[in-house]
Amino acid sequence: MPITLVRHAEVEEEYIGKYNGHIDIGLSQRGKEQAKILADKLKSEKYDKIYCSDLRRARETLQEFSFRVKPTFTKELREKSWGRHEGKSFEEIESEGIKYENFTQWLEALDGERVEEFEKRVLQFFKALEKSEENILIVTHAGVIKVIQAFYNSSTLEDAFMQSLGYGEFCHLNI
Repeated sequence: MPITLVRHAEVEEEYIGKYNGHIDIGLSQRGKEQAKILADKLKSEKYDKIYCSDLRRARETLQEFSFRVKPTFTKELREKSWGRHEGKSFEEIESEGIKYENFTQWLEALDGERVEEFEKRVLQFFKALEKSEENILIVTHAGVIKVIQAFYNSSTLEDAFMQSLGYGEFCHLNI
């Protein structure tokens, strides 16, 4: 099953470089332009199903697309919740007394959704799609894409997070 995974376009300027999680923020002006470019790059694709995070930044990215298929919006494709750390930068979080020691320690030190719960939520969604032969488009967040890449590429979550995936970029996955 072919899947195109799209990371939403650039967010409002004050949220760039922050742990945004479930904050329902929109796109920056640059993000809106990225979404148009992305839609143009994928316009010749024929998708049988389209799934999108229900958060505004993903929905606004998808608004630029013009496919015949009606999208399904779902909270299952949301980014990891960072709890009280949402909307804060790495530096702001460290100034609260949480120091980065390593990838796993950092993720466990921040509150919100536990990493295991996040991975389980995302993988359950994708496992439900595995039996499909359809061509699928998914507009979501970097963390969701990294979980999927780690699982289907048999790598660690830390290794997946080391790979760059910028705003408005996409990758293909064949399951």
